[in-house]
Amino acid sequence: MDQQTRERIQSTIDTNNVVLFMKGTPQAPRCGFSATVIQILDSIGTPYATVDVLSDPGIRDGIKEFSDWPTIPQLYVKKEFVGGCDIVKELYGSGELEEKLGGKASSEPVEPPRITVTERAAKALKGAVESETEGVRFEIDGRFNYGLSIGDRTPSDIVVESGGVTLLLDKASAKRASGTTIDYVETPQGAAFKIDNPNEPPKVRQMTPKELAARFNGGEKVELLDVRTTGERETAKIEGSRFLDHAAEDALMLMPKTTTLVFHCHHGGRSQSAAEHFLAKGFRNVYNLAGGIDAWSVEVDPRIPRY
Repeated sequence: MDQQTRERIQSTIDTNNVVLFMKGTPQAPRCGFSATVIQILDSIGTPYATVDVLSDPGIRDGIKEFSDWPTIPQLYVKKEFVGGCDIVKELYGSGELEEKLGGKASSEPVEPPRITVTERAAKALKGAVESETEGVRFEIDGRFNYGLSIGDRTPSDIVVESGGVTLLLDKASAKRASGTTIDYVETPQGAAFKIDNPNEPPKVRQMTPKELAARFNGGEKVELLDVRTTGERETAKIEGSRFLDHAAEDALMLMPKTTTLVFHCHHGGRSQSAAEHFLAKGFRNVYNLAGGIDAWSVEVDPRIPRY
């Protein structure tokens, strides 16, 4: 790494209390790990800066050498290197990340939440536990995405017994879990766990291309945001959409939080992350275009090139 790149990295860290070196931007993360850390930071609410390493190969390679850390994203807090996605998730779960960011101390006691595991769910979960030291780890992140896995107990776990099942929760998950019911139900795709959590806030909803077209044709005011790259947009675009750059994001933040926002990308993955970002900013009518511009071309406007 050359000296100029090192100085640029050091200056960014020195001038920002919290900075995340990531792939993409907060409104359009370009990898799942970057999206996860953005979700965690958004849920805590502390202001942070970001650097898109994909837009600068020198920074992309240089930050790995600078931090002696092989992967992206990388989080710095108060000039201190915190770590990558897994470490950020671990610190967030224990409450230590909020403490680092100036929030409540991680030593604050958390009462075990009331959780109901149905008979069917208990049978399925107990069949996966292989030893007495294990339990069912139940994770709820800042966007109320859920995780169920088998793992060993740790001293920091909040332990809940329900239906003969031992549930292990980190402190952050425990704060979000009170009143939750875990069931096991049949779906068209087969049996699956169903989680009903009364604390869950509104989520990003899916809108089909035909539903969006009907809203346009009916004269409804909809902000359609394109989170793809400029190159993709030059190849194909939906008439009436707006490219989501920093200027567009600033304009959106001045709009009423009741504004209907629909995000799209190529197939729907990147736009889901962008939609979740704006949901965390307080917007209540947030949608992801199911299938992205590719589905729009197939179902609504075949004149738009597919790529």
